[in-house]
Amino acid sequence: MSKNRRSLISFILTFFILLTLALPLQAYEKAKILSIVDGDTVKVIYHNREERLRLIGIDTPESIPNSKAKKDAQRTKSDIETITSQGREAKSFVKGLVKPGDLLKIEFDVRTRDKYGRLLAYLYLPSGKMLNEEIVKAGYAQLMTIPPNLKYQERFLMAYREARENHRGLWK
Repeated sequence: MSKNRRSLISFILTFFILLTLALPLQAYEKAKILSIVDGDTVKVIYHNREERLRLIGIDTPESIPNSKAKKDAQRTKSDIETITSQGREAKSFVKGLVKPGDLLKIEFDVRTRDKYGRLLAYLYLPSGKMLNEEIVKAGYAQLMTIPPNLKYQERFLMAYREARENHRGLWK
């Protein structure tokens, strides 16, 4: 084999290796936002089906009086109006970040559905920022880590601590 031919083959192999490394390691799928249900739940179109999607790793207050809002009120020694008011604040914050019709990247963890059949996912805004994390950073969510979905647990913990220390969102 001639030196020129070996150089050409070496160049082509190097080119394809570099091209492969430049591609994202994970191909993200997309979900289209239909509506904001709550600060931690949205309705989406995913694989041509309407789905309820629960954001992994976070828990926002309920925006309407229900059994969870009552439990949260008892646990925090607050009244239900305070809980639902905080829930409406969290929902409003999310509505400021995403709108019906927005196409967001969706990333799953180990478990893709919860016991209620909702999709469990991380959503990424067009800017590349993770919606779940942005809600925590702004101080509108508690952490809710449920194994085996632990991929960004430490990242969320850092954002949560920073929000509380800086009195953001619900920690004002």
